[in-house]
Amino acid sequence: MIHLGILEDDAEIRHTLTEYFSRQPGFTCAVSAGDVASFLDAWDDQTQLDMVLSDISLPGESGIQGIHRIKRRAPRCQVVMLTVYDDPEKIFQALCAGATGYLLKQTSLQKIREGLISLRDGGAPMSPGVARKVVAYFNPRSADNLEEKLTPREAQILQAIEEGLTNKETAIRLDISLETVKTHIKNIYQKLEVNSRHALISGRYKKLS
Repeated sequence: MIHLGILEDDAEIRHTLTEYFSRQPGFTCAVSAGDVASFLDAWDDQTQLDMVLSDISLPGESGIQGIHRIKRRAPRCQVVMLTVYDDPEKIFQALCAGATGYLLKQTSLQKIREGLISLRDGGAPMSPGVARKVVAYFNPRSADNLEEKLTPREAQILQAIEEGLTNKETAIRLDISLETVKTHIKNIYQKLEVNSRHALISGRYKKLS
């Protein structure tokens, strides 16, 4: 069971998300609110939260500032941004603050659900356009040089990441096992000289600041 929180100031969107996930098997929507302070007030000590879907633009503290407060309250709680912002600055601010996913608001409810399930299984859900920007920052050299380092299968896996596919969807597309997909992803990270995704992103973002 995924215990989910919704942090969204648009009442209609918040209601839609809350209603949708409350009806989904394997989900329970435990807390929802329109700003960080109200969300934390509604989150009592008896309520478990595994994940929070959070907008960035909120009244008072931003969703990015809210990540720090959520993580202090529950370090293992995963925060996924659900926002209209797709500019690199916002993306990397959120990821450096500790967000483990970044989805755009035009993402369908089904895809958001699949993304959260992927997160539970060790993935990092991102909308395709966002994934492309993250992959670009993973690679300090040109895309052409990167492709020379990857095997044909690894190139297919990377393409799937850029398209925003989950590990499971990638396995189905390529007719390979989920464990094989995970192994290829580890190999890709090694060839990109990535030991820690969060550390790499933080380093890249600091260079931009």
